[in-house]
Amino acid sequence: MEPLATDDPRQVGVFRLHSRLGAGGMGRVYLGYSPGGRAVAVKIVHPELARDPEFMMRFRREVQAAEAVSGAYTAPVIGAGPDDSPPWLATAFVAGPSLADLIDRSGPLPEAAVWRLAGGLIEALQAIHARGLVHRDLKPANILIAVDGPRVIDFGISRALQGGTVLTAVRTTMGTPAYMSPEQAEGHAIGPSSDVFSLGSVIAFAATGVAPFDGGDTFSIAYRVVRAEPDLGRLSPALRALVAACLAKEPAARPSLERLMDSVVAGSEPFPPAAPGKFWPDPVDALVAGQASPALAAVPGSGAGTAPGAGTAPGAGGGQALGVTHTVRAAATLVPPPAGPYPGPGTATVPPRRGSGRWLLAAAGAGVAAAAVGPRSRWSSGPRAPTPRTWTGTPPRRVTRRPRGPRPPRRPPPRPRRPPRPRRARRRQRH
Repeated sequence: MEPLATDDPRQVGVFRLHSRLGAGGMGRVYLGYSPGGRAVAVKIVHPELARDPEFMMRFRREVQAAEAVSGAYTAPVIGAGPDDSPPWLATAFVAGPSLADLIDRSGPLPEAAVWRLAGGLIEALQAIHARGLVHRDLKPANILIAVDGPRVIDFGISRALQGGTVLTAVRTTMGTPAYMSPEQAEGHAIGPSSDVFSLGSVIAFAATGVAPFDGGDTFSIAYRVVRAEPDLGRLSPALRALVAACLAKEPAARPSLERLMDSVVAGSEPFPPAAPGKFWPDPVDALVAGQASPALAAVPGSGAGTAPGAGTAPGAGGGQALGVTHTVRAAATLVPPPAGPYPGPGTATVPPRRGSGRWLLAAAGAGVAAAAVGPRSRWSSGPRAPTPRTWTGTPPRRVTRRPRGPRPPRRPPPRPRRPPRPRRARRRQRH
């Protein structure tokens, strides 16, 4: 988490921005507060992308898809301004790391936590499919791990099932290769079963730390997704049966979400239920709560044990085509929103800018989802806070230029003069 730079906006709609969460190819994401003190994650589109009609069509579809989906395991939309300058989207601020960041720091999840994760993801996909949408980019970076369960985020490349407009260009495949379905990798029509295939890859990654088809270049991964069988030898027998059913090559052979939920209920029976008020079994619950506590304590009106609501910025994942992932620097203490009157809704309030090139900078850690990082330990080893740079030296000399005017015509260079010829000595004629 970084403080606002001089060229960052201070106000977007009715939300007062407090700090920068991260950046990526789609735009920047900021921590903001509503007039009532609610913490939100505000995604602001890059100005050059806002001038692209095709991209703006995708962004408006993302806003519509996110507003349409409401579920316990999805991040709700708080506000949006797709027609403002610049366009923006505000969603709830979720406390906790992404699944990709969690596995990278602490290793694969215990089997009891994998079953809980699978149940939460199935409920999230049920809410998405009930609205006639297909997510099309379900992957660990688009799954936030909060204390009260997972959150599925980033509907940037979702597609409507009934009469929807394809958001990608002709013969262009959107998504992340290691978690694509075979029909998605080949550019065919996709449906809810494509998300089921991605769900199987995510569950295998959570249990082993490695995606079933990951490794090598993009074309090698896509070939294995379409032709090769996954290596599921490291999974337990119950999880192996669940993941193998999801990773069937033919869409019709994959189970429905209702059948998958029955398998999760049966597979999780041998494990003791979580304690009352807890979603994750120990030690995952303690790990997630430890990473979420600093952010929750900083949000006005919430305690360190608050379940839903505040922490990592959703709407940021995005695969290889869209989206923003978020990086949090060393543990930063947040403060309540600054006092003062809130301007009315409208376009973003931007301070004077020193140059337009800074909009093109991407955050150095754009690959890690935001996580409220506590004390440095083996569970949370984020990068140190950047040291502010101070400029020292003499001020540059001011150079005044003459106003430009019509240039006088250039005279051609003089032609070189030929050297004189030597005179011949005349012979005297004798008379």
